[in-house]
Amino acid sequence: MFEEHESYDPHAAQDTWLPVWNELDLNRAGRRPEAEKRYVLDMFPYPSGDLHMGHAEAWAIADIVARFWMRQGYDVLHPAGWDSFGLPAENAAIKRGEHPAEWTYANIDVQAESFRRYAISFDWSTRLHTSDPEYYRWTQWLFLRFRERGLAYRKNSAVNWCPNDQTVLANEQVVAGKCERCGAEVTKRELTQWYFKITDYADRLLDDMQQLEGKWPERVLLMQKNWIGRSVGAHVDFTIGSRAVTVFTTRPDTLYGATFFVVAADAALADELCAPSARAAFEAYRAETRKLSDIDRQSSERPKTGVPLGVTAVNPLNGEELPVFAADYVLADYGTGAIMAVPAHDQRDLDFARAFDLPVRVVVDTGDEDPAVTGVATAGDGALVNSGPLDGLRKADAIERAIEILAERSTGSKAINYRLRDWLLSRQRFWGAPIPIVHCESCGEVPVPDDQLPVRLPSDMKGADLQPKGQSPLASNEAWVNVPCPSCGGPGRRDTDTMDTFVDSSWYYLRYCSPDYTAGPFDPDAVREWMPVDQYVGGVEHAILHLLYSRFFTKVLHDMGMVDFVEPFTSLMNQGQVINQGKAMSKSLGNGVDLGGQLASFGVDAIRITIVFAGPPEEDIDWADVSPGSTLKWLARVVRVATDIAGMAGSDRDAAVDKAVAKAVDEVTRLIEAHRLNVVIARFHELTTTLRRAADAGTGAASLRDGMHALAIMLSCYAPYTAEEVWSRLGHDVRAGDSVHDSTWPTVDPALLIDDTVTCIVQVAGKLKDKLEVPPGISEDELRALALASPKVDLGGVEPRNVIVRAPKLVNIVPG
Repeated sequence: MFEEHESYDPHAAQDTWLPVWNELDLNRAGRRPEAEKRYVLDMFPYPSGDLHMGHAEAWAIADIVARFWMRQGYDVLHPAGWDSFGLPAENAAIKRGEHPAEWTYANIDVQAESFRRYAISFDWSTRLHTSDPEYYRWTQWLFLRFRERGLAYRKNSAVNWCPNDQTVLANEQVVAGKCERCGAEVTKRELTQWYFKITDYADRLLDDMQQLEGKWPERVLLMQKNWIGRSVGAHVDFTIGSRAVTVFTTRPDTLYGATFFVVAADAALADELCAPSARAAFEAYRAETRKLSDIDRQSSERPKTGVPLGVTAVNPLNGEELPVFAADYVLADYGTGAIMAVPAHDQRDLDFARAFDLPVRVVVDTGDEDPAVTGVATAGDGALVNSGPLDGLRKADAIERAIEILAERSTGSKAINYRLRDWLLSRQRFWGAPIPIVHCESCGEVPVPDDQLPVRLPSDMKGADLQPKGQSPLASNEAWVNVPCPSCGGPGRRDTDTMDTFVDSSWYYLRYCSPDYTAGPFDPDAVREWMPVDQYVGGVEHAILHLLYSRFFTKVLHDMGMVDFVEPFTSLMNQGQVINQGKAMSKSLGNGVDLGGQLASFGVDAIRITIVFAGPPEEDIDWADVSPGSTLKWLARVVRVATDIAGMAGSDRDAAVDKAVAKAVDEVTRLIEAHRLNVVIARFHELTTTLRRAADAGTGAASLRDGMHALAIMLSCYAPYTAEEVWSRLGHDVRAGDSVHDSTWPTVDPALLIDDTVTCIVQVAGKLKDKLEVPPGISEDELRALALASPKVDLGGVEPRNVIVRAPKLVNIVPG
C-alpha cells in the first residue's frame, strides 16, 4: 500500500507514538494548575459495538478544539465515558442468554481501545460508565432529592406504550407515531408512572435561552422553544350541568364564534361528563381512540371523528348552550383536555363541524369568503363582528376586552399554557438505574435511605429472565423485590421500574469533574473550577431530549445550591452525518463504510483529515465524494518536507517565508476559533507548498525550520501521529517528554502581518483595465494620479467626468 509513500508509513507512526503518549500522559487535566481552565465535552457514546464513521467525525471535531486549547496553554478537561445503560444491551443479553453487563463492558473495552488508537486526547483518569453502581448510586440520590422538592412524583395516566420493546416512552421518544428505537407503532396504555416536573421550569428554560443565543445553533434553540411551546391566552369557564369546565384558548376574542365544545375522548373529563344515554357509543369510541398515536390524532389528513356526550356547555359570554362531543383530535394532556370550537376560524374545528353538520359563525371579518361555503377557515386578523360588546375591535384589543369581561363575571382570566409535558421517566426494563422507592401498605411510598444506596440491579438475572412481559423484568425476581419497609420494618416491595437512560446523561458532565468523589454526586469545588462546559459537541438529534433535560437538571441543582450557574453548556457545536452515495449508511442499502477498514487502508490521520476537510462541521459528509488516499499522499509530503528541512544547515532567514508562516498561523488561529475547521486544512496545504518551494531553493534554513515547527504544532490538532513524526524528525526527543503535544502554539510578530503592497483595481466605466501594486498607506491623490497615468487607461484625450477612489484597493474612472 505504501510503496509510493516510502518516507512515511502511517501505521508505523501509530505503533511508535501511541505507547509513548500513554506513558507521558499529556492529556491529563490539572497539568497546568495555574492556567485558565477550559472544558471540552463530546456527547458520550453508547457501547453498541466498535466505533463507526459517525464517531470518527464527532470526536475528530471535538479533539481539534481540545488540542488547540492545550497548545494555547489552557488547562483542558477532555473526559471519557460511556452512556452504558439501555435497551440494546438488554436485547442482546436476551438473545445471548447472558447478563447485560457482559455485552456492555465487552463493547466498552473495544471502543476504549479504538478511541486510544484514534488518538483522541481524552484524560483517561476521568473514565466513567453510567451502569457502574458507583455512578447510578448518585443518579438514585438525585432522584430522591428531586422527590423531596416535589419534582419527582407518581401518577396514573395514559402513556405511550411500545408493544415491541414492552416499555413506556416519553413524548420526546415518539417520532411520527413510532418508537424512536425500534420503529414499532406506539399505542396508549393506562399505567402508574414516575415523572419529573419539568413543567415547573418551562419559563426559565425559555427565558435562559438568551444566554445561549449566538453560542448555540439557532435551529436547536428554535426546536426547544417550539417544544416548550409557551402560549399566552385565557382560561375560560364553561358550565356543563352543575360544574364549571375550564378551557385554555389563545383567542378569547372569538368566544362568540364558538358553536360546539370538544373533550379529548381519552380524558377522564369525558368519562365524567358522559350522559347515560351516550355511554355505550362513547366507550366504544374511546377504545378505538386509545389505539391511535398522538401524531395520528393531530394529522390534518385524517377525517374528523367523534361522538356526542349527551350534554351541553354554556358559553360564559353569550349564554348559548353548545353541544359537547368527545373527539380524538383533542389531546388529553394539552391545556385542560377540552376546547371551545370556533369552526369559522380554526381548520380542525371547521372540518369537524362540516362532518357533523354543526353551525359555522364568522366573528372576525378578514375580508375572505365565508368558511361555511369554502371549507377553508379564516385565521387572519380583522375587525370583530357578531360579537356583541367586542364588535369593531381588532384582535389585540378584542382579546384584552374579552378577558376583562370574563374577569368581571368571574368566569375566566388571563393564562399561559405550555406544550411541554412533565418528563415520564419510568421504564419497564431491566438494564437501567432502579428507582429507589419501597412500596409499603402501611407507609405508602418510602424512599430508600441514602446510606443504603445504590439499590443494585440483581446479578443473577440473564437471558430469558429479561424477556418483556408487560411489566418490568425485575417484578419477577421476588428475592429482589421483597424487602423490609425502611420506615416501619414491615413487608415492602421495591419499585420494579428503572429510570429512563436520559436521567443518567442529564448530569454526567458534572461527574467528570471529580469521577472518584464519594461524598456526593460531584465535588462542588471541582465543578466550580471546571463548569460550565466551554465547548459541547454532538448531533442535532439530541436537541430536545438530552439537551433540554440537562438544562432542566442544571437549573434544579442551582436551586438546590449545588452549582452556581444555570446553563451547563456555554457553546454547542452540532456535527453533520457521514453518508454514502447521497444516503444514510445502512445494511439494507449496502452502502455502509467500515471505519476499521478505512483506518487499516489509510491510517488514522488520513481519515481524521479527510472527514474534517470535507466541509463545515455542521454539514453532512458524503464519503463517496472524498479521497483519503489523496490525504495520505499529502501527509507523506509533509513528512518528506520536514525531513529535507531538518537536514538543512545554516541560520539565514527568508523574509517571504517568515511572512507566509506568520500569515498562516494568524489565519489558522482565527479559523479554528470560528469553527471553520475545514478551511484550516487548505491553509496547511498552502503552507506546505510554500515550505517545499523554499526548501528546494536552498535558502532561509532558519526560517524554514521555524515554519516547519509552526506547521507541526498546528497540524498536531488535526493529525496527531504525523505531527509527532515531523516533530521527531526535526530533532526533538519525544520519548524524553519533548512532544509536539506538549508544545506551545506559535506566536506571530504583528509586523509580519502587514502587507508591503496591496493590489489596486483600476476600472473605466466599471470595466477592469489595470491592476496596480501600491503601498497600503497611499493617499487618494497619489492613487488617482497613478491610475490616470496607467498606459492601459485610454480615455481618448477626454478629461474624465469623475474619478472614484477607494484607497488603496479601487479606482473607478467615469469617462467624460
